[in-house]
Amino acid sequence: MDVLSALNQHPWLLEAGLLILGMCVGSFLNVVIYRLPVMMEAQWRHDCGEMLELEQTPRPDDSKPFNLATPNSRCPHCDHAIKPWENIPVISYLVLRGRCSACAGKISLRYPSIELLSGLLALLLGWQFGIAGPALLGALVFTWALLTLTMIDIDQQLLPDDITLPLLWLGLLFNLFGTFTSLPNAVIGAMAGYLSLWGIYWLFKLATGKEGMGYGDFKLLAALGAWLGWQALPMIILLSSLVGAVIGVFLMIMQRRGKDIPMPFGPYLAIAGWIAFLWGPQLLDWYWQVAGRQSTL
Repeated sequence: MDVLSALNQHPWLLEAGLLILGMCVGSFLNVVIYRLPVMMEAQWRHDCGEMLELEQTPRPDDSKPFNLATPNSRCPHCDHAIKPWENIPVISYLVLRGRCSACAGKISLRYPSIELLSGLLALLLGWQFGIAGPALLGALVFTWALLTLTMIDIDQQLLPDDITLPLLWLGLLFNLFGTFTSLPNAVIGAMAGYLSLWGIYWLFKLATGKEGMGYGDFKLLAALGAWLGWQALPMIILLSSLVGAVIGVFLMIMQRRGKDIPMPFGPYLAIAGWIAFLWGPQLLDWYWQVAGRQSTL
């Protein structure tokens, strides 16, 4: 019996595998979310020093490699090296009761939350796209990239080119074979996604003298257009505004944030893009049904 036959006869194997895979990837995403901005800042500092011909003063940690693979994860409280059995997604957090095994320092609930969310999203995609194939693979990559971008933008108000640009090209690659939309729709979607927010950015800046969003938002919407096609862009923009309004009001009420405190737009775009990716046609059908009923009243 080959693997596909086994998955057909026992679909729970695929579901369990996707859940475990998603949680393991979520553990890696935690590393990317924390380390990638630090790596980018170090590179920016180095490049600026070279451009301005400034003497580079080495920092104590500059001689140590720091990337997505090195050094190994450590406790931020006592620098205890995390053992492999202490790094099992979700399970280790529960076994350790959210505490470091060496110093009993509190481990942030965010780490297992992202691991679990990544696993549950992978499971949902398995239900949506069925047995492993190009569509499921693309959906997983798309979802994990959006999850990473969302968390980095929340933390740093930054959408790294290291993720948005590969995400854009991957969307065009998958749609080269018509996986989610046709290639012409994807190419037009990438161009229209970038230029639409670019135009809004400059109109807002000319009218107010302020920057309403960053260039990372343009690239993210371009990537969403590359994956979903230009037809999905109006829905994404509308949904992102709705999601932003709901979350913004909630944050102002719960955290008493002022209206003038900037909130990143990237997470709203990512959430809206993911919703449109999974349920865009159903939402459009529902909208036209409601609009049709209202027009007959």
